[in-house]
Amino acid sequence: MRYALMFLTTACLVTAGCSESIPPSPPVKVEIVETESGYQLLRGGEPYTVKGAGMGVDDIERFASHGGNSIRTWSTTRARQDTRALLDAAEAHGVTVALGLGMAPERHGFDYDDPKAVAAQLETMRTEVLKYRDHPALLLWVIGNELNHHYTNPRVYDAVNDVAEMIRELDPNHPTTTTTSGYKPEVNVEILARAPALDFISFQMYGSLFGLRDRLAETGYDAPFMVTEWGAIGWWETDKTEWGAAFETTSSEKADAFDRALREILIPLKSQLIGSYAFFWGQKQERTPTWFGMLTEDGKETEVVDVMHRAWTGQWPDNRTPRVNAMRLDGRGYPESIVLAVGQQYEAAIDVADPEGDPLLYRWELKPESAATSEGGDYEAPIPALEGHLATPAAPETILTAPEPGRYRLFAYAEDDHGRVAHANLPFLVEGETP
Repeated sequence: MRYALMFLTTACLVTAGCSESIPPSPPVKVEIVETESGYQLLRGGEPYTVKGAGMGVDDIERFASHGGNSIRTWSTTRARQDTRALLDAAEAHGVTVALGLGMAPERHGFDYDDPKAVAAQLETMRTEVLKYRDHPALLLWVIGNELNHHYTNPRVYDAVNDVAEMIRELDPNHPTTTTTSGYKPEVNVEILARAPALDFISFQMYGSLFGLRDRLAETGYDAPFMVTEWGAIGWWETDKTEWGAAFETTSSEKADAFDRALREILIPLKSQLIGSYAFFWGQKQERTPTWFGMLTEDGKETEVVDVMHRAWTGQWPDNRTPRVNAMRLDGRGYPESIVLAVGQQYEAAIDVADPEGDPLLYRWELKPESAATSEGGDYEAPIPALEGHLATPAAPETILTAPEPGRYRLFAYAEDDHGRVAHANLPFLVEGETP
């Protein structure tokens, strides 16, 4: 089809005999079928294997170069996301889109007992569906995101069903799902009872993903599903310091966790799992600027990208990302609660090895510990770095002069000459009186 369109375009230019523009590509029908080996996603009548990641803004060309073929979004109305342009870019690179429809969660104050508000939201969803239903890059509709997170009113899933029924009427070519925070059998029962128009349920899991196979077996869940978010061990799941700061895994520990999740959970579940989306192709501030992003703040790739490249292509990338062996502050590291004295100097060091022996450029940053209390991936403002406390910020070792009393986090980065970055950080507490 693509070659036919190219020929027609050329003929129009040469002969000047075409008075009408070339019609857009038609929508591609997507369906779920049950086979002897389990459930299978079909796209255009052919088996389709999702090689996916969540993405908020267009980085599709690079994503596709690593073997990815499908992205997942959260809303069609976010200011930073041009949905039409994103879909067009996806089509141009052979990528599909699980398009998120941003329904309001109860925890943000939406009242699902208010019929006028619910009806208005449904009309907004209708407008968005009509805009994008025929786009050839569209794979499926994701109705809302983790609407069960801190919810008390199950009527939210009546509203989800209304949206799913509306989509079934307006767009019979694409299936619908909604996502849940974690795997919760009681929520599954609620959704199945109140939203039967959905084609399947999707789960979003981080550290708890490693228990999914057991949970499915224990509860007898045998329907098709997707895992629409999975990735680094969450800040709510890790060990904490004595004052409650979460220990973040290094970029290499994150990569190892991704690899283990693929081998032990996602691949073995392929008879039910019709697709999964790693979180997150991009960068976001959530307690730290490095917790969930597969990229750094300046768009550099981390070791998780190596793991996903191999998962999607069957081979490691030609150049591998540096690996973190350890990070120490005053000779201490995870899982110690590091307490420093105000104004005193302490050595910090990061041990990083590059697989190809590439030269490394180091960078250190000191930031106040996040005071955010938000949950569910809600927006957090970036935290500026503090200047003047690190003696040699471009070396594998540095001297930290402890700032005024408070809670802080020290970040270390090591970048090779191919723009691939390893990172680690440690939380610490400063006590004493300011001189």
